[in-house]
Amino acid sequence: MAAARDLYQRGGKPNLFIKIPGTVEGLPAIEAAIFAGVPINVTLLFSREQYVAAAEAYLRGVERRIEAGLNPAVASVASLFVSRWDVAISGKVRGELANRLGIAIAQRTYKAYLELLASRRFQRAANAGARVQRLLWASTGTKDPKASDTLYVKALAAPFTINTMPDATLKAFDDHGQVGEPLAPDGGDCEKVLASFVKAGINVDALATQLQNDGAASFVKSWNDLMASIESKSSVMRKAS
Repeated sequence: MAAARDLYQRGGKPNLFIKIPGTVEGLPAIEAAIFAGVPINVTLLFSREQYVAAAEAYLRGVERRIEAGLNPAVASVASLFVSRWDVAISGKVRGELANRLGIAIAQRTYKAYLELLASRRFQRAANAGARVQRLLWASTGTKDPKASDTLYVKALAAPFTINTMPDATLKAFDDHGQVGEPLAPDGGDCEKVLASFVKAGINVDALATQLQNDGAASFVKSWNDLMASIESKSSVMRKAS
């Protein structure tokens, strides 16, 4: 929380978002940061349940601001990682299920997102001036060379969402991409597809937890590697001076 405040204040830009993972440990920090007026990118979300927990943390922070007489218009996005699902089960399913799990999870989550926006709870907050915490599609670069390089862009076109495409994916879509039918508000065929994965032996709930834990560990490693690199270069510069 202290780091989020410090980074946001030092950045001095209203559109600067601080990343906090949507883990069990991260949820209280998300609520506290929103209450403090710090825009948050809730990262490392992999399932509908993880998204809902993060969205409720955001709403609690907003509701606390309303109760305290503060401006509730604090920006936030909830980042659902998509392609990592399909990477995790690569080679474990075949045929029509290939590269389909991430999209099905996104469909299920989009339904929950729209249900939240339509809820009386959010409408009360919106009437008081709260902003929509946008659902953001993350990890939307295609990893399977046999699949379309714009797979997750075409499939996840939907109102009130954000797609953070890698440069290569953005350029590919600019070159030959097509906008598909918008995501169905009711989740489309996602439950049928997810049931097929369960039948194929994929424990979706356990995999969501594993992907989030692995992602958090990867973030920690990246941070420690960065700090070690800075310290190493600083040491060299001190010796040279």
